[in-house]
Amino acid sequence: MPTTQDRIYSCDDHLDISAAPRDLFTSRLPAKYREIGPRVVEMGSAHVWMVGDTPFGLSGSSGGYPTALSRVEGLEEDGLRPSDPVRRMQDMELDGVHASIVYGPAALFRFPIDEVEHTRATLAAWNDWAAEDFNRHAPDRLSALPFLPSDSPAAAVTEFERCAKLGHRGAILNPFEAQIEDPAWDRLWSVAAEAQLPISFHVGGGTRIMPTRDSWTIAAFASMVPMQLDEPLSIMMFSGALERVPGLKLVLAECGVGWLPYFLARLDATFEKHSAPHPSYSIKTKPSELFERQVYATFEEEPLGPTLLPLLPPKNFMWASDYPHPDSTWPESRKAIDHALGSLSPETIRLVTSENCRTLYNLP
Repeated sequence: MPTTQDRIYSCDDHLDISAAPRDLFTSRLPAKYREIGPRVVEMGSAHVWMVGDTPFGLSGSSGGYPTALSRVEGLEEDGLRPSDPVRRMQDMELDGVHASIVYGPAALFRFPIDEVEHTRATLAAWNDWAAEDFNRHAPDRLSALPFLPSDSPAAAVTEFERCAKLGHRGAILNPFEAQIEDPAWDRLWSVAAEAQLPISFHVGGGTRIMPTRDSWTIAAFASMVPMQLDEPLSIMMFSGALERVPGLKLVLAECGVGWLPYFLARLDATFEKHSAPHPSYSIKTKPSELFERQVYATFEEEPLGPTLLPLLPPKNFMWASDYPHPDSTWPESRKAIDHALGSLSPETIRLVTSENCRTLYNLP
């Protein structure tokens, strides 16, 4: 096993609904939801995920969208490989990745469920499976994060505390659904800070364009969606949430590096013009200082990385392979890192590909 100096840690990998075990929800939901909650139904030759009478994805198939797994000939791939911890770790070994932070199905879409309690139960079912059936296989190397309900701070805190007891190393909140500008959410920020577990905001919302198969919308969505986290970040800055809870660690997942130097400079300039002159309701700390103290951003391949990363503290950035998505660096992540970041100092490379993730998530 490589030493900690040699290891790379991927801080944003995926387990999409297409690869989720078919009994994940039916085996864990309360009885009243098992017949209507997320479940797989056979339709001809296809296995389809359904909620009630609404289909929302294929099981065992990406529906024509490519994945990185097609790059290796002879790989045993039934569409469910990413949810099998044994085979998933085989893929990590092939890629030279020591540990993986995994974002599950709800990172990129919303379950088509209208009832609040049903949504909470569905998220809790994922959280239980992630802790008990997936992470437990290799708790120092696999960390599928739990999802928190976004309908109320109280519900989010209750689920966060439950997940912390299950051994989860952080949690995900959808900032496009939660009213994060409301100081009532300080309850969650404070509990997370006390537990020393980060809260993640993942890309996937904030835009009216959603990708559809065989359409230009795929390219448009993929190009702009990382920057949609500008609004949640600005809210967390200027609403005072980060300043009021200095121990909170916030992860902007899959947002990349490129737009952040400009945006932080703009936040600072806006702070000087519109915030600092009004101490009765404004923050007292420059946004760039709050970012350096509390915020992490994840990135994959970053063509301008050697130019942009030095503009901000390298301790605030974490590399990810994005396995098994089509833009993943798997199974040649080390080569991709050398190509994209090779001109940076060895210490900076070590921070962004290993040490920052290892320390934030308390991994060996």
